[in-house]
Amino acid sequence: MTSHFQEPSRSAPALTRRAVVTAASAIATGLALNGVSGTTGARTAGAQGTTAVPIALDWYPNANHAGLYLAQDRGYFSEAGLDVALQVPADPTTVLQTVGAGRDTFGISYQTEVLFARSEDVPVVSVAALVQHPLNSMMVLADSAIQRPGDLAGKRVAISGLPSDGAILETMLAADGLTTADVEVIDVGYDLMPAVLSGRVDAVVGVYWTHETILAERQGTPVRFFRVEEWGVPDHYELILVAGESVVAEQETMVREVLGAIQRGYQDAIAEPDAAIALLVAASPDLDAEVEREGIGLLAPVWTDNGTVPFGTQTEARWSLFGDWLAERGLLDAGVDVAAAWRGDLLPDSAGATPVASPIATPVATPI
Repeated sequence: MTSHFQEPSRSAPALTRRAVVTAASAIATGLALNGVSGTTGARTAGAQGTTAVPIALDWYPNANHAGLYLAQDRGYFSEAGLDVALQVPADPTTVLQTVGAGRDTFGISYQTEVLFARSEDVPVVSVAALVQHPLNSMMVLADSAIQRPGDLAGKRVAISGLPSDGAILETMLAADGLTTADVEVIDVGYDLMPAVLSGRVDAVVGVYWTHETILAERQGTPVRFFRVEEWGVPDHYELILVAGESVVAEQETMVREVLGAIQRGYQDAIAEPDAAIALLVAASPDLDAEVEREGIGLLAPVWTDNGTVPFGTQTEARWSLFGDWLAERGLLDAGVDVAAAWRGDLLPDSAGATPVASPIATPVATPI
């Protein structure tokens, strides 16, 4: 069978996540080679006396950034005297490096990568969770007989080759009574979707259920997905907003102001998704508006856990359990202080951050 899947004109956000992992071990070295201290990041003057606040995105503007663009467009940052610049990085793998060094005040990254970076003494801290649950998933063709991970016995499963995706596969299989010895694991690099859509493999791990599912459907090959947190992998945050340790310590008021404006922006994006998509397309004209519109419908519920928590919420349990899981699998030094990797007390008071329920329920995968 020949695959009809076509890659989008620009790499999907899922590829950025995997690329950042591969760069994590080089971040500390890059800081040292560039002679950059992690203690910079002082407030600088912005337009007309405002405070300049650069925020480095994890990739080009897409549905996951909807609230940021609405907050900027509607003046929520400027109301607080902030001149926020949303910046598409020339190299997404350097976001943690630039934030840790103070060249960007904030950046968007991932829970896994922040822990890996801190193991290399990169001084970054998560200050808010943009997405409450993992977007990474296991995917199979919708017309296959595979209804759960346990059905993969004797089948071929593709991963990107990253240790984290290998650990996810191992955990999901174990949750349904299998081991990796029961399947044929194939490293296909970043060609995950072509591998499963062509039938070369029976399943893949390392693609987003909020993005690749849409692309596959539009190419005429629907897929079924299994969410990793429903098959043994500890629930964790996907995208998070990070700042440098010195910024959090020395500019706490500014951090709180930024988070309050972002929170309002995402509440608006949940209530007015079409307005958010229009801004994203204006910022990035090459975007496929229909793909992003479908994507925001899937993403909005996981921004606030179906309206049960304020946007940005982080908890000690989610950080510690996920850190323990990484350490147990030899992916994270057990000496890393997970509690120091995040701050959950910088968001506005709950009275000013009423959760906004999405009109679209989060899809639920087959439970264990």
